[in-house]
Order: sequence, then C-alpha cells, then structure tokens
Amino acid sequence: MPRTEPMARRMFDLIEPIALVNFFADEPHEAMAALGFSTYWDGYFAGRSAPLGRVPAEVVDAAFYNFGPGEAARHIPQVWETTTPEAAHAARQQGCVAALVRILGDLVPSPGLSRAADLLTRAAVSAPVEGRVMYAALRALPVPDEPVAKLWHAANMLREHRGDGHIVALMAEQIDRTECHVLLALDSGIHPPETFGRIHHPPEPYLASVMAGLRERGLVDASGHFTDAGRATKDRIEAMTDALAEAPYARLESVVVDELVTVLGPITSRLKTGLDTPG
Repeated sequence: MPRTEPMARRMFDLIEPIALVNFFADEPHEAMAALGFSTYWDGYFAGRSAPLGRVPAEVVDAAFYNFGPGEAARHIPQVWETTTPEAAHAARQQGCVAALVRILGDLVPSPGLSRAADLLTRAAVSAPVEGRVMYAALRALPVPDEPVAKLWHAANMLREHRGDGHIVALMAEQIDRTECHVLLALDSGIHPPETFGRIHHPPEPYLASVMAGLRERGLVDASGHFTDAGRATKDRIEAMTDALAEAPYARLESVVVDELVTVLGPITSRLKTGLDTPG
C-alpha cells in the first residue's frame, strides 16, 4: 500500500514523544536544578547548547534561530559559571532517561525497546552533517551503550537534524525568528497568535512590528489570520522540512525502516499517554 505521507513526517510523529520528555517531564528539570540552575531557561540553554561547547551567545542564537532578540545572551555564557557543558549534557541526558524509564515501565527491559534503540541509532548516524550545526555537535558525542540512553540520544540527534533543516526552510521562505512562531500558532488554531506561549513575552511594540511585517507581505490578513499566501508559505516550509529530514531513513533498507516503525509504536503510544503535552 503506498504511503500517504513522507517517511520523515511519519518518523517525526513516532520519535518526537521520546525527545519531548525533556520539556514535559519533571526529571530533566530536576536534574538541571541539581546542577544549580534556578530557572527553567538557564537549564534549557545550558543543556541544549552543551554539545556546542563554550561558544558565544551569537553562535547559540544562530544555531537555535527561533528565540527572540537577546534571549540567548541572557543565558549564554553565564550558565557556564554554574557548570560545564559536559556536566550539563550529562544531566540533561540523565533526567530524560529517568523520565523515560518511569513512563515506559515494563517496556524498558523488553527486546523491542533495545531493538528500537539500535535501529533508531542506525538512522541517527546515517545522515550527512554538512550544514547541520546542532546535529553535527550531537554526532560528535559518544553513543551511549544503555538502551534507554541510546534511544533518547538517537531521538535527540534526529530531532536536531530535523530542526537544522527546518531553519533552512524558514530562511528560504524569509521567515524570521519570531514570524515562524506566528505561523506555527495560526497553524495550530491559536488566535490571536500573539498569545502563543513562545512569543507572548516580548515587548508589545516588537510583536506589533512582527505582525505588521507579515501583513505587509500578505501572509496574514487584517484580523491576524492566514491569507492564502500565508497558508501556502507555511505548507511549503513543512514540505521542505520533511524533504530535508529524509536522509537518515533513505539510507536504510525498507525492511529496516518498517521494523523501526513497528518497534517504535508501543513506545510512542506509552509516551503519548504518560506525558502531559499540549494537544
């Protein structure tokens, strides 16, 4: 039976819940707090940027792309006065693994999880690193031996690989760091988009200028909803993101990809039930 969606989109739906424990489970936050971080965003910037090493805020800002002006500089480099990049990555991984162990329960010692970790790692190390800053940084780290840690590390690599490609798609459509969140909010049915959790905090004049720019370009209408051009732009971004995310799976035999889909199914289902995620 022919597939009705790109393989990269299908795999994203299966893999994303594994990576989302970092944002929606308590254990990763507790692990970062144990290092001495008193705020969520200090821990976030330390943990996610750790594979890049002690780079300036400008580099983190460029690699992450979708944070507001000056946001990275509020955390980088001062987070490295609290801990090291190596310790931050280790704590992030430790917290995510603890969350996965708790939520997955009896699936943890199963042959299916071990097989999923092995196959997902095969996919995660199969893509070229050129032009993929965050993915390349994670690829340079050793792959854990323990199955749950290996599963999370592979999912994290694939998430950042997709994210690097998403940035390319955004830039190709000339959608900037904040405009991308407006398009995501509208695509998710959030209106007005300025109330979206990722962008409700910048100064009102800045958000007003973002919306005015989107209106001038014909991407949103006077009421702040998608125009046809805006919807088409968002669809092109997602299609390009999917196309650029195909490489890890294109290099695997079809039978291996099918097996990966099968062994990830129970893991994804359990995580979707066990995580308090929006939607």
